Amino acid sequence: MASIDTIWLVLNARSGSNEDGAIEDLREHCARRNLELAREICFPDEDLPAADQLDAAGVKCLAVFTGDGTLNAAITGLYGWSGAILVLPGGTMNLLSRRMHGEASCEEILDRIANGAFRNVRPQVARCDAGDALAGLLSGPGTAWASVREAMRDLDIAALAEETGDALAETTGGAFIRMAEPPLGRREGYPMIEFTPSHRGLQLDAYHAKDPGDFLRQGWALLRRRFREGPHDRLGLFDELTLENCEGQPIEVLLDGEPASLGSRATFSVAACEVDLLATAHGY
Repeated sequence: MASIDTIWLVLNARSGSNEDGAIEDLREHCARRNLELAREICFPDEDLPAADQLDAAGVKCLAVFTGDGTLNAAITGLYGWSGAILVLPGGTMNLLSRRMHGEASCEEILDRIANGAFRNVRPQVARCDAGDALAGLLSGPGTAWASVREAMRDLDIAALAEETGDALAETTGGAFIRMAEPPLGRREGYPMIEFTPSHRGLQLDAYHAKDPGDFLRQGWALLRRRFREGPHDRLGLFDELTLENCEGQPIEVLLDGEPASLGSRATFSVAACEVDLLATAHGY
């Protein structure tokens, strides 16, 4: 496996675990392993790097030390690039880092990189008209809880109370979504359907609740990315499927935690990521 010695690094100071101490630790980890951080880019104060910019500087590896949302933007923005992207756990949940490296810490990942214990991969992603999700995709009125997460991150207590009430109302009273093709699951629909991409296809889990208390508990589970604590139906593995809104309204989605909106009927498929990622997990 070819070695890596020079890296450009993308940071996001707003990511969950990406404070000054963590960034300084990362710099020290790289220096001890002779991994040169030739340039640091602080997003969103600076633009994410483009492929031609990286090529002009002779960069072959871009490390991204952010949460899943910024990772998604950095990776999909470099589709077609000839280099490789190193995902590092710089956010709160770090779902994509876990997919690429298991439960390894940043220091353990850099050890593997320095020792050449990695490979270039193009993992399967969940694709729809709004874009690609590398770690996971959520759909339905339950995605309204994303606004609560933003209020929590900003430590805005007044907004947190308001957004929690709005999210609960949307989850309990919003138009549910259901599987249209193939026609599986509850025909009355679900408040949230989760897509998990893997080499086997898209795994679908559809969440439901019996009363407002269940909806509230599921909302907090959504904030902690622990959806499977609540009642749900495992709908199966698919290469392609179509969802529809039960009332003909737009389908709200979260792509790696970032909100987007689709038409009242939308197709989702599994596809290969269009740029190389560096993976160190045993599964790769």
